Amino acid sequence: MKAAALFAPEIYYLLMGLALFLGSLRKQEKPQNDFQVFLSLSGVGILVCVLSLFQQGELFFAAYKVDLFSQIFKLALALGLFLTALICHNLHGIEERYHAEFYFFLTTCTVGMMMLVSAVELLTIYLALELASYSLYILIPMRRGDGIDVEAGIKYLFIGAVSSCFMLFGLSYIFGAAHSTYLADIMAKMPTLLQSPAGLLGIVLALAGFFFKLSVFPIHFWAPDVYQGGANQLVAYIATASKAAAVAIILRFAVLGTPYGYSFAQILVFLSIVSMTLGNLVAIIQKDFKRMLAYSSIAHAGYILMGVLTFSEPGYTSVIYYAVAYLIMNFTCFMVLSEVASDGRDLQITEFAGLYYRSPLLALALMLGLFSLAGVPPSIGFTGKLLIFTSAMNQGYFWLVLIGAVNGTISLYYYLRVVYAAYFMEPGDLPKVQPSYAIRCTTYALILIIIGFGVFPMHVVDLARTAVKFVLYT
Repeated sequence: MKAAALFAPEIYYLLMGLALFLGSLRKQEKPQNDFQVFLSLSGVGILVCVLSLFQQGELFFAAYKVDLFSQIFKLALALGLFLTALICHNLHGIEERYHAEFYFFLTTCTVGMMMLVSAVELLTIYLALELASYSLYILIPMRRGDGIDVEAGIKYLFIGAVSSCFMLFGLSYIFGAAHSTYLADIMAKMPTLLQSPAGLLGIVLALAGFFFKLSVFPIHFWAPDVYQGGANQLVAYIATASKAAAVAIILRFAVLGTPYGYSFAQILVFLSIVSMTLGNLVAIIQKDFKRMLAYSSIAHAGYILMGVLTFSEPGYTSVIYYAVAYLIMNFTCFMVLSEVASDGRDLQITEFAGLYYRSPLLALALMLGLFSLAGVPPSIGFTGKLLIFTSAMNQGYFWLVLIGAVNGTISLYYYLRVVYAAYFMEPGDLPKVQPSYAIRCTTYALILIIIGFGVFPMHVVDLARTAVKFVLYT
């Protein structure tokens, strides 16, 4: 019974996936029924994760660790899936006969990422990552389009395969150096093993697979095409839930490089600077809203690395807080996109023209979401950036923080372009947007969270600080 309680979120989502799979076997298409089942089961999943939040223990011969750190990210994944389910009411980018399969693969992807955040053994980590990845490989080309969906799927598959090869190569180096596949054993031997180049190279190559999920330079090429080619609801999930899972496993792995100190940190400093700068500069010239958010995600990956490379409790705490904040503020933007483009198409930035007149509530949510991504106070994004910058400053990375601040200022320009279109451009013949009651309630909740957790962040920060101890000190 104790083992079942520890594995409760994963068991629940496995059963949920089974129910959706059985639903996909029907000969008669019932997309509305599939949506209602998916939404209801996703909502119950959040409750299961909340009840499992403070579980602790080990499973599968200590290859699987359940602690507050893993459970926080499982709750974030459950929340990401539920929020994605909410905007699937207008899933017009996917053929109706594939709706059940779409929901099924979203669920299996969530199961894979939940296993990933608890895995503390190299082969278990790899298998969990591949389960999540293969689900996305199938989902991306499912969109009805002009061929760009297939191109995006192929690029995601090929780049994902290459990053997996790099990761496996790195894991083999780590295993060869430590003679163990368990992170606890590897951590104990790292102070001596990392004196050789093989140990450092192993960690860097292994991180390549996780950097792919976070779209860190130089494994970021997939992001713009996948964001543009994937269905809006799917991209919302990739941009929120999968990023949270990537942050969790990067934190677990980056700890291995701590004993090596300065040299390992400098690699992350370089990746952080290039990701921030490249993402923000290229985002400026984008006209497609999703491509702009894709390059924005590359920049935010740089901010996250800034907290990771501190190898400190405050730095890791800020990264967890920022991962949760990024999920909320990024989903807010994608929710507005999904409602405005109710037919599932991509939107140019100019198509947000006059959104304030077409739907004042969605315009407000879009503005707050974008300003939060830019780090404008008193939003949750501002507090997240402040925590990351402060932790980096305390470790002596003054120039890195300065570059991050400059990049934050640059990002404000392209976010303001969207806000300008929504508030100051004439709507012309663009139709009014009338969100449903559920979407209006969700919008109000997201607005309150963006402002509320930005002004009063301590409860989340304290929870994150407690969770970090399970990674740094156990």
